[in-house]
Amino acid sequence: MSSKNDVLTTVCQNNAPAVRTLAQLVARYGLAIVIGWIGIFKFCSYEALNIEPLVANSPFMGWLYGIFSATTFSSILGVVEIVTALLLMVKPWYPRVSLVGSALAIVLFVSTLSFVITTPGVGEASAGGFPLLSMTGQFLIKDIVLLGASIFTLADAMEAIAHRVTVETV
Repeated sequence: MSSKNDVLTTVCQNNAPAVRTLAQLVARYGLAIVIGWIGIFKFCSYEALNIEPLVANSPFMGWLYGIFSATTFSSILGVVEIVTALLLMVKPWYPRVSLVGSALAIVLFVSTLSFVITTPGVGEASAGGFPLLSMTGQFLIKDIVLLGASIFTLADAMEAIAHRVTVETV
């Protein structure tokens, strides 16, 4: 029995660094692809219409429709999302810049998650309401994972910055 545990322990010790590196790459660049891809569609009228009820019902953001049209706000948000994605991607060369991208991603996903509280119809009424989620609720709740990935990329950028400082001072 201990022989099997020893083998598993050795396999884990030998492979964990490679798996961690792969996880970091998939988390960072997967997050960038998701944010960038969604950002591109913010320039389409259907996407502006899709986010309108979310933003309009938000006490934090609804006021923006008093300043911008739904399509203008959606386009501005698209620019922010595309810039965020690009900032996330430059971490190997510019970790300080990428740190800003991670912070922006955190703000984006905290904002989106606030819609779970402010948007009518998040709970599925035909099933008894909240905590049973409608399609809108399911669409929003997945952003918890994207928020976690954003926090992870923030820590990753911080570690890269700290590592560079350590290497430069040695």
